[in-house]
Amino acid sequence: MSATARAHRAELSFASIWRSLTSTAGVTGLLAAALCAVAFGAGGGLYLGSLTSVEIALTIGAGLLVACVVLARGRARAQPQPRPAAAGDAGRALYGVWPVVLLLAFGALSAVSVAWSVEPNASWEDAGRLFAYTGVLASGVALARVAPQRWGALLGGVTLAAVVVSGYALLTRVFPAQLDPSETYARLQQPYGYWIATGLTAAMGAMGCLWLAARRDGHAGLRALAYPAMGIELTTLMLTYSRGPLAALVVGLAFWFSVVPLRLRGATVLLAGAAGAVAPVAFDFSSHALSSEGVGLAARNSSGHQLGVLLAAMIVALALVGVAVGFLTARRAPRARLRTLAGRALLGLLVAAVLALVGGLAASQRGLTGTISHDFNSLTNPNASTPQNTPGRLTAIASVRARYWKEALEVFDTNPALGAGAGGFATARLRYRTEPLYVRQAHGYIVQTLAELGLVGLALTLALFACWLVAAGRCTHPWGRRWRRGRWRRYDAPYSPERIGLLSALAIVVVFGTHSLVDWTWYVPGDACVALLCAGWLAGRGPLDERDAVVGRPRSAALDLGAMGPRRLGVAATIAAVTLLAAWTEWQPERSAQASERALTLLSQNPRAARAEAQSAVSEDPVSIQALRALADVQQYAGESARAEATLQHAVRVQPANPQSWVWLGEHDLQDGSYTAAVAELRAAVYLNPETVAPESTIAYSPELLAVRDAYLRALRATGAADDGALG
Repeated sequence: MSATARAHRAELSFASIWRSLTSTAGVTGLLAAALCAVAFGAGGGLYLGSLTSVEIALTIGAGLLVACVVLARGRARAQPQPRPAAAGDAGRALYGVWPVVLLLAFGALSAVSVAWSVEPNASWEDAGRLFAYTGVLASGVALARVAPQRWGALLGGVTLAAVVVSGYALLTRVFPAQLDPSETYARLQQPYGYWIATGLTAAMGAMGCLWLAARRDGHAGLRALAYPAMGIELTTLMLTYSRGPLAALVVGLAFWFSVVPLRLRGATVLLAGAAGAVAPVAFDFSSHALSSEGVGLAARNSSGHQLGVLLAAMIVALALVGVAVGFLTARRAPRARLRTLAGRALLGLLVAAVLALVGGLAASQRGLTGTISHDFNSLTNPNASTPQNTPGRLTAIASVRARYWKEALEVFDTNPALGAGAGGFATARLRYRTEPLYVRQAHGYIVQTLAELGLVGLALTLALFACWLVAAGRCTHPWGRRWRRGRWRRYDAPYSPERIGLLSALAIVVVFGTHSLVDWTWYVPGDACVALLCAGWLAGRGPLDERDAVVGRPRSAALDLGAMGPRRLGVAATIAAVTLLAAWTEWQPERSAQASERALTLLSQNPRAARAEAQSAVSEDPVSIQALRALADVQQYAGESARAEATLQHAVRVQPANPQSWVWLGEHDLQDGSYTAAVAELRAAVYLNPETVAPESTIAYSPELLAVRDAYLRALRATGAADDGALG
């Protein structure tokens, strides 16, 4: 074979591979694989190492994608007929840009808050997360601009990823010995390590299943598979015992059924999935080995296998139901009268359920108004007890969120304009907490934004939300309305498959946004990236009646080297430079943490190498008191007590509002015999964290707090100040 023939064959092979990857199925698979990698790689977003790797991958991937889109030149497969230039054509290229700019500004505000943050290293880490999220939002915008006809791949990828994550969560319950042998909780929480995040994934996946089964287009086999997928999602959601995702799903369903005309189709798959989930959910709730905490592995393994049999039966039964529904509706669509009767029956069932609920409350001991008042007080009581991690929590009203929200508002009152700095809630709340429970987030996006970034951060958030609503409304027009000439006007365009798909993507964002009001899943990349990708696509799509090619003929994007002018190359180069800078910034806290760990490991083996690692940790993250503590330990080990004290004093100057920096300095002075200085420093720690010297009945289960309290008492006794009032 000649070289020319081999080159031509290779070119054809590459072209066929490229066509496969850029097809709807190919894009669906790539998106699902990427979202699954984020979910399993980052977990709950609590561990810096895994989170940093995912952030860097998202940032670089998004930067590469956006740069390629900038360089790409769209080519229509057929030339459209010339049309007069519209007044809005100049702004079409800006669809979705403003939400990206505002989210980037929010990330920049988080980065700048290092200057006043109570925990600047946490602000640095939080800014890195926001920069990665900005890249995901920008990726959604770019994909919608360059391949708007692949909207089905977006929803398909999101739904497939959710089913994979939920399926894995169920498998950890079915095969605990192989997948999760150390689990002690009854609630499903893998792969995030946080049950509410797993429940939210299932809730968003259920919305995708609703679209997959209800749509009029697409392969009939995929519509049938939506039925067992819905059963998997609903079962996963219930086995997390999470009230927040369940409430968010109810809101999402109410939105979807109010804006999408395929209500009977949607109700069919929803009711079928719910009916199929009854058996495995009922078995789990009634099984002591599965619904109780601290159960032995052997008992969990045996009951898990029985649950697996029920899940397999549910999947097979729902698949058969999906095939039967598809077969019956394909041969002959239900008549109008039958659809009307079915709709009235469903509406009657909904009304009957609401009346039964109201009647049950009215017949209770407290009565209707008394029950509502009692439940509201339980919900807003900051001293409410935490419900048990058992199925009974699904009917409980009390929650500890009111306590976190109260603490967040108290932190906000200290600096209403700028807050305590991004990521600073965990440290700032120590001054106001009433028990030693460690909490990193305020379990509510708005209250946490107020606590950490103040009114400026909230204003940026509201501007971002308003700008995104306007952008997303251009392609969805919920409830058949659009803003024209200063008023809401009727939008009579037909509900095309694309519009129904985009409304379903909007419902997914609604589920995530609703849940973010009452929890901190914004910090879980596996959930947040799904919502951001959908939100970016909606913002970047633009009006459905404005297309870059002939309607029905998909638009392709290809790199045209001849069309790459200096302007495009300059923009792409700028994006690449900003991307690399953001990725490098995201890497530094993890580099510092690793260097600190290496320094402590090498301390007894190679003090010189340990010193080099500790100094490297400080230079890579100069606002981290953990790095400074590692350096002080190295200096103290080398007999340089004065240098160690100077390093700890620098840590206090870096984070003066962090009680931990004062504790370390006080402990050092206590060991050196500087009792008077130790008292002053530990008193500052007590002021910033009163629970440091709380009664022993409160802190008995916290060795760290007991050690600090003992150190404080020793310092007080050494100075002769250990009287009853010294602990105040």
